[in-house]
Amino acid sequence: MFRRVGGQCVATFEHDEVRVLRKVAAEVVGLLTEGMDHTDPVVSRLFPDIYPELPDDSQEFRLYTEGDLKTGKIDQAGAILAALPDEGEGEVRLDGEAAEAWLRAINDARLAMGTRLEIQADTDLGEELDDAVLEDAGSSRVFQLSVYAYLGYLQESLLNALPEIK
Repeated sequence: MFRRVGGQCVATFEHDEVRVLRKVAAEVVGLLTEGMDHTDPVVSRLFPDIYPELPDDSQEFRLYTEGDLKTGKIDQAGAILAALPDEGEGEVRLDGEAAEAWLRAINDARLAMGTRLEIQADTDLGEELDDAVLEDAGSSRVFQLSVYAYLGYLQESLLNALPEIK
């Protein structure tokens, strides 16, 4: 997937990959711009309480920091949208700063998806996907688990290319 070419991380994406990445990035932007509900487990995962035992202190901290954090997350997802080819397949070239924005945005997307899919640190993703396929190969869960796994693969390939360009 991603490889180092000179001072950039470069990958070529197929049409379906571009569509999936656009959808995932747009969903993160939508989640962050359409009125965040802090009772939503995904929002809680993306913006965890800094002081879990002190809710008033966490609320005050959030008051001063959440706007900038949210803007950063939106900008990072926007970096994915901006770098992808407009239509069809194509090449993406990222400098170090853009690659780091992609990594943060992919991480946010994986956190959000993992929360919705109830994936835990000890979840065997391959086993989870196999079970979902056996239950109903055409289910949305199979698709979502596949996207989650793809994002992990993409993130790993970008991480492997990134140290080379710094």
